[in-house]
Amino acid sequence: MNIAYIALGSNINPRNRYLEQAVAQLDAVKGIEVVKKSSVYETEPVGYTDQNQFLNMVVKVKTSKRPSQLLEACQQIEKNLGRKREIRWGPRTVDLDILLYNEESIKMKQLEVPHPRMHERAFVLIPLAELEGHLNIPNQNKSVSEVLEATSSQDKEGVVKWVQKHGEDE
Repeated sequence: MNIAYIALGSNINPRNRYLEQAVAQLDAVKGIEVVKKSSVYETEPVGYTDQNQFLNMVVKVKTSKRPSQLLEACQQIEKNLGRKREIRWGPRTVDLDILLYNEESIKMKQLEVPHPRMHERAFVLIPLAELEGHLNIPNQNKSVSEVLEATSSQDKEGVVKWVQKHGEDE
């Protein structure tokens, strides 16, 4: 069995419902079992900033799938939940990114693991550290916690644990 970590994000309402549905669909795929979920965090958009705030989280999965098969499953879930790729880093119903797959370094046309920008993104590092701060990030030769510690406090301040308010995202 392989262990992978997948980041999920959504900034189109109902954001939290999209995350919940994506996790449920991921867990329903034969050969994938969601074994751990981080808290949900509300974050500022990165790249294209003229859009709503995101909800982000990370899940740990056990999988018998190869990396390319896991990517296909993630992309199918995005499609099932109405993801449209119109603006790079733009608004989305849901986004699933494979962050880590075992402790492997993978470089394929469609997939690079560890995720090439994860070490720059507090909205990925904070929920990942919540799950497994001791994990080594291949190519960084540092743990998730060490990389997070080196992240600017300004970036970390933009990542806040999300608490659903009555009526929000329903």
